Amino acid sequence: MKQPIFLEPLFQERIWGGSKLSKTYGYQIPSNQTGECWAISAHSNGPSVVRSGELKGRSLAKLWEEYPDLFGHFESDRFPLLTKILDANDDLSVQVHPNDEYANEYEYGELGKTECWYIIDCNEDAEMIFGHHAQSKEEFIHMVKQSHWDDLLQRVKIKPGDFFYVPSGTIHALCKGTLVLETQQSSDTTYRVYDYNRRDNEGNLRELHLEKAIEVINVPHKATEIHPALAQTSGGSITTFVEEDYFTVYKWHVQTTMEFIQDAHFMLGSVIEGQGSLYTEEGEFALQKGDHFILPNELSSFKIKGNVQIIASHPNYKGGQHHDMGSTAKQMANV
Repeated sequence: MKQPIFLEPLFQERIWGGSKLSKTYGYQIPSNQTGECWAISAHSNGPSVVRSGELKGRSLAKLWEEYPDLFGHFESDRFPLLTKILDANDDLSVQVHPNDEYANEYEYGELGKTECWYIIDCNEDAEMIFGHHAQSKEEFIHMVKQSHWDDLLQRVKIKPGDFFYVPSGTIHALCKGTLVLETQQSSDTTYRVYDYNRRDNEGNLRELHLEKAIEVINVPHKATEIHPALAQTSGGSITTFVEEDYFTVYKWHVQTTMEFIQDAHFMLGSVIEGQGSLYTEEGEFALQKGDHFILPNELSSFKIKGNVQIIASHPNYKGGQHHDMGSTAKQMANV
């Protein structure tokens, strides 16, 4: 197949959710407490289905099992990534995610959860919780027991266009007034550390997972530095945000026309702004704000026209060689 596979997003209501997914992208959301758009997902808690074409109605999980050629026979027992858009209308719980080894042992074979965030939009004074100030687990436990949250938690200011890499073991939380595109491992395991004594719709305090959280947190906190690389072309630009064990993430900003060479097994794309068209040898495919798609393995080259911004990603092998997507950026820069 040499054309994009467009997917229908699935929505998750959350206590901290809002209505921006409807207002910003025109999605039909279930309520005004909709926190998550699971845009590209083969996870059992929210699988995507194909929107159109000969594969219409099939789940991404089934495509992974039945059509391995689409994904270049990527060596994984499951679709490795999950793309979301999060509407933090209120503060999320302070949380942490396990790594692969811990999740496999204690979460019934689930993957760990390393993730990253692209800030689509946020309030002028928005911030996020990213890390902590404890120098040992004993100090961390003491500060938690004493509810010294302001002293423990590290807050950072954010603005639209910022990018954060959040490895497993990192204490973090999105805060009120933030719209984020998240690229992550295909996992739904979260350990809550603190939830502002918030109650659910039935009046119950939400469950915390302190014992597991303390086992998996990184102490002391050390932010992983990222160095985004910008490649300008006559038709736009490509920013490579991060290239790590599990994924590589880019922003494609097409302003007129850009040609692309794909040398990854397959790619994921989410249109966060604008509109345009994607051209392959099989035809023209419209791109609208809020669209999500997969570029299958056989689609080795394509062209995008329009004024459109896309967050794109592809999986990497943990511990293996990363794809040299820098060479792709250089090829595109020569267009």
